[in-house]
This record gives sequence, C-alpha cells and structure tokens, in this order.
Amino acid sequence: MEETKLNEKATKALNASVAPEDFDWEAFEGSEVYGGDEREKIREAYDKTLSKIVEGEVVEGEVTAINKREVVVTIGGKSEGVIQAPEFRYNPDLKVGDKVEVYVENAEDKKGQLVLSHKKARALKSWDRVNEAFEKDEIVKGFVKTRTKGGMIVDVFGIEAFLPGSQIDIKPIRDYDQYVNQTIDFKIVKINQEFRNVVVSHKALLEAEQEAKRAELIGKLEKGQVLEGIVKNITNYGVFVDLGGVDGLIHITDLSWGRVSHPEEIVKLDEQIKVVVLDFNEQQKRIALGLKQLSAHPWDNLDPNLKPGDKVKGKVILIADYGAFIEVEPGVEGLVHVSEMSWSPRLHSAQEFLKVGEEVEAQILSIDREARKMSLGLKQLTPNPWESIREKYPVGSAHTATVRNVTNFGVFAELEDGVEGLVHISDLSWNKIKHPSEVVAPGDSLEVQILDFDETNHKLSLGHKQLTPNPWDEIEAKFPVGSTVEGTVASTTDKGANITLEGAEGFAFNRELLKEDGKQAVAGETLPFKVIELRRSTHRILLSHLRTYQEVKEKAAATEASNTSKAVKSINKAVEKTTLGDIDALAALKEKLEKGE
Repeated sequence: MEETKLNEKATKALNASVAPEDFDWEAFEGSEVYGGDEREKIREAYDKTLSKIVEGEVVEGEVTAINKREVVVTIGGKSEGVIQAPEFRYNPDLKVGDKVEVYVENAEDKKGQLVLSHKKARALKSWDRVNEAFEKDEIVKGFVKTRTKGGMIVDVFGIEAFLPGSQIDIKPIRDYDQYVNQTIDFKIVKINQEFRNVVVSHKALLEAEQEAKRAELIGKLEKGQVLEGIVKNITNYGVFVDLGGVDGLIHITDLSWGRVSHPEEIVKLDEQIKVVVLDFNEQQKRIALGLKQLSAHPWDNLDPNLKPGDKVKGKVILIADYGAFIEVEPGVEGLVHVSEMSWSPRLHSAQEFLKVGEEVEAQILSIDREARKMSLGLKQLTPNPWESIREKYPVGSAHTATVRNVTNFGVFAELEDGVEGLVHISDLSWNKIKHPSEVVAPGDSLEVQILDFDETNHKLSLGHKQLTPNPWDEIEAKFPVGSTVEGTVASTTDKGANITLEGAEGFAFNRELLKEDGKQAVAGETLPFKVIELRRSTHRILLSHLRTYQEVKEKAAATEASNTSKAVKSINKAVEKTTLGDIDALAALKEKLEKGE
C-alpha cells in the first residue's frame, strides 16, 4: 500500500510542471520507475562503460553514422561521440561499421556528451605507423592537402609528408592542382628521424606496377612479333610507344626506309600504330621496335633494268662535305661525290653545286643491289672539256681567265667551266713578289698564256708575266756591266745597302761602300756606283762605289809606270851611241830618271 502511494507520488512528480529546484528527488528515486534492483543494474552498467573510457587515451571505436558535417563513433557499444567530418577527408571510402581509432578528449562535456578526436588519435600513433610502413615497404593512403614549392603536401596518418613533383607520376606533370584534395596511394621512400620529415612517392608505385607489366610482357615477346601500341612520346631520336603499360622505342632510323629529319614527319602523339619487335633485353627491360620493317624495302621494288650509264632524276635530301645524297625513289638514295659534280680539277664543296630540296638529273655510275648502294654523277651529263683541251687551248696561246683562288704558291684561274689552271707565283710577275695577293685577288680577270698540259690529271700550267715586257731587257740595256751610274743609298742591312737608281734598284755589299776618305757610305748619300754584275735569275743589280775611284788610281799608277819604262828604254839606246866620256853624265841622268826626279 505504501509502495503504491510512493509510485503515485513519483508519477505525479514526473508529470508535474515544477521548477528543478522544487523537484522531489527522494520520491522519484524511491519509485519503481527508477529504484530498487533496476537502479543498481543500470548504475553498474554505466560504471562499467565509464571505466572503459579514460580521458587522454586512444581507443578503438565504430562508425555508426555519417553525414556531410559529422561522423558519429560509438565506443564500447554504448558511449557515442561526434567527430567533425573533415578529420576523415583523407579516407573518402569511410562507411558505417568501419573501425577507427579515436582520442578521448573529454568523457563528458558540459552537455554530457563524449568528446572524441580522430585527428589526435592518428597524430599520436602516426609516427610509429609511418616508420612501420617504411620498414615493411607498405602502401599507404595519403590526402593531398596543398601545393608547395617543388611538390605537394600530403597527409599520411595525420603527418604532413612531402611529395616531390618528380615523384607524382612517371610522366612529367605540369598541372599540380589536379591532385589537390585527392586521396592517393603512396610509398614512403625517406624518413628523417631527427626532424621527423617524411617523403612519399606515387611514382614508385606506378614504376613497380609498370615493371611487373613489363616483365610479364617481355616474357611473352618474340623477335618479329607484330604488336599494336599508342604513340606516347616523340623525341628527336625516336618514338616511345605504349604497348599496354609497357613502353618500347622506335629509333628514328627504324621509322622509315627513307631519311627522316624528325619523327613528327611520320607519327603523331596518341596515334595508334602497328610495330614489329626488333629486339628486347630481359635484364635491362628494353624493347626495340620498328615501323619501317612492316613494309618491303624500297630497293626490292627498284626497277631491275636500271644499270650504270642510265639517267635518273631525284631530289637532294642531304649535303655533306664529301658529296650529296639524291633520293631516286622513296628509300632509295644515291651518292654524288664532290669529284663527280664538275670537270674542274680543283676540289670544291658540295654546297657550291647543290641545295637541299633541289631536283636534279644524274647518271648512274655504279649500282650494288645487295649492298643497296648507288653512286651517281652530274658532270657526266655535260661534255668533258679536257677531251679537246689542246685544240682549244694550244701551248703559247693567250686567253682571259678569272681568278678563282689565291694561294701562297700561286693563283688558280678558270678559263671556262671545268677548265682551270695554275699560274705559279714565279710566272705571275717579272718582279720579285712575296705573295700573289700583291698582284691579283679572287674574281679578277687575268690575261694568261698556256705554258703546259697534263690531260691525265686535268692540270694546266699558265703564265701571266709572259704576256708583259720583261723589264730586265731594258735594265740590261740601261745599266750594262762596267758602266758608272749615280745612285742614292736607300737603306742599310747587315750585309750592305739598297741603292736606288733611276727606274731600278741595286745592292752594294759593305766592302763596296767604302768611300775615298776611308769612311762608310750611309743612308741618304748620293754617290757614283759602278755596275759590277747583273743577275737576271734573281733580278738583282750589284753595284760598287769603291771601284769608281780605286780603278782610276790603279790606272794612273799603271800609266806612270809605263812612261818610266819608256824613258829608261830611250836612255839605254842613247847610251849605246855615245862616247865613253859621256857615260858618266848619262849614268847620272839615268839614275835621276829611275828615282822619278
């Protein structure tokens, strides 16, 4: 009866609208609604739940609800906490029922709610997990937070790791922003324990995957096998083709039977093509592919009737110093050596005759179908001027030539296209010159005389001075040996001095420069000189001042001696005719004459 009254009183207390401070807690707690054994059971269960939740510890919870803003996590099946959804953005696959680690910040806040943090739980255990993943070479998930200098910042287990730009993908990446706010698989490639820096790589995973595919594909490859692939990259030296996760290289020389300046002439990016396996290396994981091998070699389709002497037309595709390559048909080339471009004996550069892209006609000189080589000639299509060279340019005939080249030893002058000769420096001028450029320059017209021939080697000897008067004919007439001329000492050397004459120049050795007063002649003095020698071969006039006065003295002395001798002879005759008495007088006179008195 008393319990009934108490329950009624408790029910009234629950239903009554009273202020909290006026609520009858004794009546409520003593009622059957919340009292007796039931109350003890509830209290024990609650105490057990609380005993499992310790503030500041990391425990495992279960996700029970998810929305855009919050994630509800239950601990021990009874206590629930709410965690902000952004803490799980690294894991977009999170779903109800997943087990997650949470950090108990507060067992009960002001609202009586359990306060949890997933971010702090990850942070507390993240370093151990990062090291464990690194040691075990595990694949981890990371959330790309933002761009930074040189790469990206990635959230891995709550730690900010660095993803270098070179480690994002196998191929170069230009737009980093496309990866921001994305969750991607990574491998931890480097850890700095001192500064707790972590470096991750997505490229390492792709390379490992690609390596597995490459090994699998190479294991099935055979030389000559035809595969389909997509052009992935084009470089100057070749084309990379994706064979299904594995790349092979078509070298530029294997793209076409013809010459290729750049692979873009043959293929385009993302183009699907068929290729043939040329070679592969299982150890180096390299695959060499070919494109041109899928078609017959152009030499196999070349006209079988072509032979040496036949004329062909083609386009100049390459010029080298030694010659030019002419494409007769796509993939079929012939070489025109520089010596076969012109009849001229002088070695020319191929660039002087041809230009790339020029259409020309040539004659086949030789053809080797097995070696796939062909030599061509251009000069053979024009008459050989050397076959009638003697009739057209007889020895001694004079012609006008064009100076093509000037060398130290002479001048190459062209009489006509393919015919040129050498004017040696000794045949260029009657005067002595140090270099042909003192007389002519390239492009000048030059009068020449044919001196000699060498038809076998296509060589022609020319002369220029032979068409001009020899000044030495005049010099020999003007300055004969033995004549005395007036000259001025122009300059002195160790051996002598250069003497300027009227219209010529001579030379006197030091011994020939001694003057009558015993002094040596010096530059600027004008003196009489005697011509003592004319050397036509070296164009040299030798002079002497000494001999102009020395010979006069010698002549005077000789004359005096001759006169004395004549007087003595006369006296001797007179002595023979005189008497003995006159002998003494005559002897005295003779003595005086002999003494020169």
